[in-house]
Amino acid sequence: MSGVQLGGTALKGVRIEDGRLVASSVEPEGLVGAVFQGTASDGQSVEVALCGADPTTKNQPMTWYHIEFWNAQSGAWENPCVATTRVPTPRALAVPGIWDEAGARHEVPEKFTFACESGVIAKCTQWGYRPWAKKNGRSLADLHQACTRMARADYCGDGRSHTRENNLIDMYDSLEVITRTTEASQSWAPERASFEAAWAPDGAWCLARTREGQAVEKILEQCPDRFEVGVEDLGGGDRCTVRRKSGHAGSALLRNRSYSKGEQLLQESTP
Repeated sequence: MSGVQLGGTALKGVRIEDGRLVASSVEPEGLVGAVFQGTASDGQSVEVALCGADPTTKNQPMTWYHIEFWNAQSGAWENPCVATTRVPTPRALAVPGIWDEAGARHEVPEKFTFACESGVIAKCTQWGYRPWAKKNGRSLADLHQACTRMARADYCGDGRSHTRENNLIDMYDSLEVITRTTEASQSWAPERASFEAAWAPDGAWCLARTREGQAVEKILEQCPDRFEVGVEDLGGGDRCTVRRKSGHAGSALLRNRSYSKGEQLLQESTP
């Protein structure tokens, strides 16, 4: 948040408040056109420009930003966020903290993340786990981080994903920011889903199965110092067969249900 320029003038007091960028001397909407000095995920220094802002007020007030970065190779400004079929022109959220290659979040003074709309940091924020917010006096930052692990099926907490785009999941948490879906809809059939895992900020606390049908033994091989075979009954029909070697079930902030591999294929083939 230092070194921000707007019209060739340095901006002072740039900060994040409730999911939007603000500055001491400029109205929030006046920040469009500002250029930030940042670091890309590959470690390279980049300039990032705010090209537009879409404030939201429904349920979760925050601001989506249209951003572009300067590509020295092409000599042009480009959207750094990857487009998808569902989101052809992705935007970004300004989220406190930075994430490393293993998916761990770090609080670093004067730094924040532009989280692309199709990525898990922005998705978890949009789903309700706003890391700057609180519920019942408790920060949602750890729930948000647990959600990023869950969304990517990062069981070992090492940044390796075990899912794919558009897998259907149902999540619910200890603070009841999101509650378990029990009624069927056009997009979700609770009776066909089963418990997958319970999640902590650093990965799965325990799991019953994998999302993509990979053998649980493969996860044990991937992080042998983390898990052991052992039953953990979390209640509500959620029962793990593999759990952490240390810690207690209270570390699990978030749980999820999903379709098994066979149910996923059935869902995709059903009109």
